[in-house]
Amino acid sequence: MAMLIIGLVIFLGLHSTRIFAEDIRAKAIARFGEGPWKAIYSVLSLIGLVLIIWGFAQARLDAATLWSPPVYIRHIAITLMLISLILLGAYMFKKSHIATAVHHPMVWSVAIWSAAHLLANGSVADLVLFGAFLVWAAADLFAAYARDRRKAIVYPAPEWGATIGAIVLGVILWGVLLGGLHLWLFRVSPMAV
Repeated sequence: MAMLIIGLVIFLGLHSTRIFAEDIRAKAIARFGEGPWKAIYSVLSLIGLVLIIWGFAQARLDAATLWSPPVYIRHIAITLMLISLILLGAYMFKKSHIATAVHHPMVWSVAIWSAAHLLANGSVADLVLFGAFLVWAAADLFAAYARDRRKAIVYPAPEWGATIGAIVLGVILWGVLLGGLHLWLFRVSPMAV
């Protein structure tokens, strides 16, 4: 569990700089330059992500079960994942009606992803991993919407082509994950009973 927690601290800590330390982030970018800042940020994020994946794979082997969700919860989680992946698609299509409505589709995608996985999984390792991402996403959304209001951000007019693209991309990703990618990557099938 220690590697999972260290990975979460590194990854979510870095991704929280705009939430809790925007001035420090701006000073670091000014001092090192945007390119080096992004390089350091990316390398440390990758280290954190690797530790999360490795730590979770180890932690879930002997993690205590807190709750055993009924089978129908799996269907709810699969439906929530479709919504999450359409939001992820909207991140790629910034002029979609979805992206212009929610303004931060990637963070909404993470929030729904983590909530869906918390519903469908009940071990301590699941609670630590998906709970941490859910709390982070909620804090990030709160900070991002406040930042948007402060800076009077104006989002582009939505376009139907982008909206269709976001939905199609999300549905394709959902189908690929259900079709076997999730099982191949994580050794768990979302469709298993």
